[in-house]
Amino acid sequence: MSARVFIFGAGYSAQAFAAGIAGEAEIVGGTTRSVQQAETLARKGIRPFLYKGEGFKGDILDVVRRATHLLVSIAPGENGDPVLDDLQSAAIDPPPALAWIGYLSTVGVYGDHGGAWVDETAECRPRSRRSRRRLETEQAWRGFARRAQAPLSILRLSGIYGPGRNAFVNLAEGRARRIVKPGQVFNRVHVEDIAGALRHLMRMRADGIYNVTDDEPAPPQDVIVYAAHLMDVAPPPEIAFDEADMTPMARSFYSECKRAANGKLKASGYRLRYPDYRQALETMWESGVWKGEAAANLL
Repeated sequence: MSARVFIFGAGYSAQAFAAGIAGEAEIVGGTTRSVQQAETLARKGIRPFLYKGEGFKGDILDVVRRATHLLVSIAPGENGDPVLDDLQSAAIDPPPALAWIGYLSTVGVYGDHGGAWVDETAECRPRSRRSRRRLETEQAWRGFARRAQAPLSILRLSGIYGPGRNAFVNLAEGRARRIVKPGQVFNRVHVEDIAGALRHLMRMRADGIYNVTDDEPAPPQDVIVYAAHLMDVAPPPEIAFDEADMTPMARSFYSECKRAANGKLKASGYRLRYPDYRQALETMWESGVWKGEAAANLL
């Protein structure tokens, strides 16, 4: 029987995953919050369902009941994960045919480790409310998976980039800023490696937590400088972190520093397509795909 995949939150990463498994699995549906995005999903062969975390409407119940694989890419809200709440309210907790669940989380659940390396066994000590909610939601999905007797792959993602979302776009649009905080590094991951890791873990019916990230945590300003070099433009001037005008959310990212390790994912047999930002930027620039789609289609 072919896998029947339903996607909660068919955004940037989930669309890349759907494109990658075309021909080997059936994408039976994907949710979005906007009519405009629903039209985009339909053009890409994904049956769209409008869903805002306020209960299931229309045919979505029947489609979810038939799904053998779920991918969840919706952030939890103040009151937890709306998908879990609505599955329970609709009396399809769990769907009867379920064989695998993928949940997209974040390395933010680890919190601050002073720049040390963290793997999946590291203590989670999230500082921000959004990261605490993510960790609580991971635990809630583990309970759901136990009830379903289905394997659950939790993918803890680092900073996502790819076509349409990268330093080239920020430079071209005049939005790139070279903020410097000594000792600060971030991991990142190309969207194609998120899609590839999902395909790999789905095929394995893997159960467990996996850091899905590149090999090289690096200062964010280095990425801007390298992209500017490839574009043959001058990078923006350095801005000291203490003097930078930033939103509270942006500043909160800089309050944590860690190096996320991806050894478990590699040991499972997955090989990164883009192990560092330099290879990814070079490929995107040389191929011209860095521009991606219209920004409205990447929400």
